[in-house]
Amino acid sequence: MLKELKQNNENKNKSAINIYTSKDGKTALKVKLEKETVWLSQEQIAKLFSVDRSVITRHIKNVFKDGEVDEKSNVQKIHFAHSDRPTKFYNLDIILSIGYRVNASSGIHFRRWVSETLKNYLVKGFSVNKKRLQEKGLEEFEQALALIKKTIETKKLSAGEAKGLLNIITDYSNSWLLFYKYDKGKLDIPVKTSELKYKITREDSIEAIKVLKDDLISKGEASNLFGVEREKNSISGIIGNVYQNFKGKDFYKSIEEKAAHLLYFIIKDHALIDGNKRVGSFLFIVFLAKNNFLLKKNGERKINDNMLVALALLIAKSDPKQKDLMIKLIMNFLIN
Repeated sequence: MLKELKQNNENKNKSAINIYTSKDGKTALKVKLEKETVWLSQEQIAKLFSVDRSVITRHIKNVFKDGEVDEKSNVQKIHFAHSDRPTKFYNLDIILSIGYRVNASSGIHFRRWVSETLKNYLVKGFSVNKKRLQEKGLEEFEQALALIKKTIETKKLSAGEAKGLLNIITDYSNSWLLFYKYDKGKLDIPVKTSELKYKITREDSIEAIKVLKDDLISKGEASNLFGVEREKNSISGIIGNVYQNFKGKDFYKSIEEKAAHLLYFIIKDHALIDGNKRVGSFLFIVFLAKNNFLLKKNGERKINDNMLVALALLIAKSDPKQKDLMIKLIMNFLIN
């Protein structure tokens, strides 16, 4: 009944796809396992419980409305190539809540399958091919340079943007080579266990955006649409994604990883009608500063203005499937 399929590029995320088969054998689903839980889209949940998708949509709204499950920490958005909007995926807590409402029998069977599958998944882990990781590391570095080259060729750059991109090429390549000398067997950037001193909130974000907006409008550099949410609570959704967790354990554990995702999500999700890159960069700086993580020991900014502008530009120009590459690029400068 169960066949594990490892995704080619998911070693670094410790993610896998498993096949779930219903008790009667009529339904088969590809279930994503990641961060000690499972994730399904609305379409998959509808198939799991043999109901129309509109029924699932209605029950999800009721689950959140009743406060049965917290939306922020139990929903994640995943970008797919050739798709204008990210797809929402719902974790086990939401899936089971819906199951009890529409098909308790199927929900119980799925819960038992998940329990056994997660146990095997966590105990077994993944076999790491060090040679493949080294090759993958070089491949990702080449991808980063290719994206920078493409950005330079397709956009008329200001002097600051050009200088920022040059800094990225120089600093990132040097850091990458140093990293390989340090430990050739591992691809992932060595994340520091940086303790959070400050957790950004919607209220703090809106306040910061207002300060930035007022300043830019006074200089004639922004309109009234600057910083306005495209949809109600867009900022709240992004903050929820940054702090999502399972059983009290954050998906993005360090300051570096949270900061990188905050910058990426605001820019790439187009949370605002206007000013996504500038607002994303500003909240990124606020988050780092309040966590005492903005400066190097010598007092210089870890990421200066030119480099931050260039990073924001790269994120905006990047393909959604390059998300991991962008996150690593940002974290590299914060760590090294």
